[in-house]
Amino acid sequence: MREANTFDITLLFLLAIIWGSAFFNIKIATYSYDPITLALVRVIFASIPLLILCKFKKIKIEAFSERWKLYALIGLCNIAIPFVLIAIGTAKINSYLAAILMSTTPLSGSILAHFFIKDEKLSFLKSLGVIIGFSGIVLLFFDKIIINNENYVYALITILGSTFYCIGGILTLKLKNKKNENVTTSTTLWSVIFLFPLSLLIETPWNLNPSIASTLSLLYLGVIATGLAWLIRFRILTVNGLVFQTQVAYLIPVFGVIFGYLVMDEVITWRVLFSLVVILVGIYIFKKNNKPREN
Repeated sequence: MREANTFDITLLFLLAIIWGSAFFNIKIATYSYDPITLALVRVIFASIPLLILCKFKKIKIEAFSERWKLYALIGLCNIAIPFVLIAIGTAKINSYLAAILMSTTPLSGSILAHFFIKDEKLSFLKSLGVIIGFSGIVLLFFDKIIINNENYVYALITILGSTFYCIGGILTLKLKNKKNENVTTSTTLWSVIFLFPLSLLIETPWNLNPSIASTLSLLYLGVIATGLAWLIRFRILTVNGLVFQTQVAYLIPVFGVIFGYLVMDEVITWRVLFSLVVILVGIYIFKKNNKPREN
């Protein structure tokens, strides 16, 4: 792994901008699309460039190999369920709030890893980072302008979505010796398989009359925020390593707040900014004391 140069740092910021912008695009997409259909179309759009990449690089897709059950489970927990839950939550809360809540995924993951991965136990300082980070979330729930009786359940649903990302991440470790392109494409294909019948049975998408804005946002979510973003992430991982790539966690909620304010004209209170700082401090303390192995 090499030390990051200007181009590497630019790619990291680009990845943060793309992922940070995903939340207001989810919000716009929910204006016309129901959550399951939204998730389905998103993963269909994402699967196309992934399939092309595997074809170009001659990488075998093992979605239906003897380990298909694991690929299917990861596709369900790491893609299908969180995509649906985040769409449900973001439809009723500010887009930047969704970005902030999702930024705590590393903290949620650390708690699960403590119990299910023997080499990922929480130390005192890592635990302190987790406590501080989640304290920032608790503070958000005291801001009645942002979270109130009408939408607090949807904020909790968004947090649940991030928790499923963590579960999916832990399951993905069982495939750590497989090529990233294969794992991502295979699990994405399984998410399509799960979401397709649910969309048809529950939401009757043929009755939708989506706006151009919602459709463009959904196209962006699939091709850019999922497909292209994954390719950028993979490039950063292979060139600069996991430690450098994880720094994107600090930037995503910041860009989420900026886009929410500038694009969606969402109200930002001083409590939101204070909570964001507390959460980022918690993530910093946790990551400083959690040195992942470089790939």
